[in-house]
Amino acid sequence: MEQKLTLGIDSGSTTTKAALFDGKEIVRTGMVPTGANPKESIQSLYQQMWSKDVAYTVSTGYGRALLDQADKQVTEITCHARGAAFLNPDIQAVVDIGGQDSKAILLDRDRNVVDFLMNDKCAAGTGRFIEVMMRTLGENLEEMDRFVQGKTPANITSMCTVFAESEIVSLLAKGVDKGDIALGVVQSICRRTAFFAQRLKLSGAVFFSGGLAQYEIFRSTMESFLKLPVHTHPLSQYAGAIGAAVIGYQKASRSWN
Repeated sequence: MEQKLTLGIDSGSTTTKAALFDGKEIVRTGMVPTGANPKESIQSLYQQMWSKDVAYTVSTGYGRALLDQADKQVTEITCHARGAAFLNPDIQAVVDIGGQDSKAILLDRDRNVVDFLMNDKCAAGTGRFIEVMMRTLGENLEEMDRFVQGKTPANITSMCTVFAESEIVSLLAKGVDKGDIALGVVQSICRRTAFFAQRLKLSGAVFFSGGLAQYEIFRSTMESFLKLPVHTHPLSQYAGAIGAAVIGYQKASRSWN
C-alpha cells in the first residue's frame, strides 16, 4: 500500500517550520529562517519537504495564507494545541514563547482549546528579546544552559527591549558578571510569561513550546514561576507544524477509507 503523508507548515515571525506525519509519528521535520520575505520562505520549505507521498498540506502561523499549495489553513492556536497534545497527551495547557509573541492556551480533558491569550504587542518576553539581550552581552544563546550554570540572577527591572538593553550596558559597566545578567534576563522573561499565562487560571501539567523550550534553564524557571509541572519535548519548537500535519491527516484520511 502506498504510504500517505500529510505536511504541516508553520510560518512564524522568526522561523518557518514543517513536519511530515504518517498517521502515527512525525517522520521528518524542517526549518528555515522566515526572514524579510515570508512567502519565499514558506514556498522554499514546502519544496524541500514535499514529495509524491504528501496527500494533504495544512498551513498555519502568521504567513499561513502565503502558501498557495495548502489544502487548508488553520489558526496557530488550534495547531499549537493539537501539536503539543500529540507530543504529550497528559498536558492541560500550553505556554508558547515565539520569536515575537507569546501564547497561553487552556485545554479541556479532550485536549480541545477552551481559552487562550496572545501577546503580540510587545517584544518583551519573547525569543527576540532574549536574542537582543544576549547579543548585548556578546554571548551565544545556544550556550545559555552552560552560561548561567551556578550563577546568581541580577535584577533586571525593565521589560522594554530598548530600556533593558541600556540597563544591561549599565550593569556591565559596573562589573556585574555576564552570567548573572543572563540569568536575570531569563527570570524576567519567565516571570512575565507566567504572570501573563496565569490569567487563564492554569492547572495541571503545562507544555512549554517555542524555541526557548530547548533550554533547560527556561523550562525549570518557568516551572518555578507557574508552580505547575512544565514539560517540553525535543520537537517542541515544531508544535505548530506538527499540529497542522496531525489535523491534515485527520481531515484527509476520511476520504481514504
